Amino acid sequence: MATTLRINGKTHRVDLPDDVPLLWVLRDEIGLTGTKFGCGVAACGACTVHIDGQAVRSCQVPLGDATGEITTIEGLGTPDAMSAIQQAWADHQVAQCGYCQSGQIMQAAALLAENPAPTDAEIDEAMAGNLCRCGTYPRIRAAIHDAANRIKGA
Repeated sequence: MATTLRINGKTHRVDLPDDVPLLWVLRDEIGLTGTKFGCGVAACGACTVHIDGQAVRSCQVPLGDATGEITTIEGLGTPDAMSAIQQAWADHQVAQCGYCQSGQIMQAAALLAENPAPTDAEIDEAMAGNLCRCGTYPRIRAAIHDAANRIKGA
């Protein structure tokens, strides 16, 4: 069945069954490999993308339910400039192995869109579903606070 998706501001048409996970559509059909496969059961957050601004685990969203504007890590910044959260991530050297980082950044971006001045507790709650095997949680929290300040100052 043909489905039309709006991803990072561009329209894509795919001919796949409605039950194919959005993650595989993004990676294998569209070629957006920034979204990672981690666990396949929505427990790690590596596959986090936005649908209409809401953070979702793309491994658990069937193609048939993927309606609305989809944003992946590739759609956050511009070709010439990183978004505030991406820049803060780089400045705080958050990534170690880097595997979980696109999902972490997408979750953090959704948090800041909803709450532009989160407390430590609010950050911890919002980010709880995103796992980092390297344990960079203090850097993640610092980068989110830094990005919030950048956004306020913009």
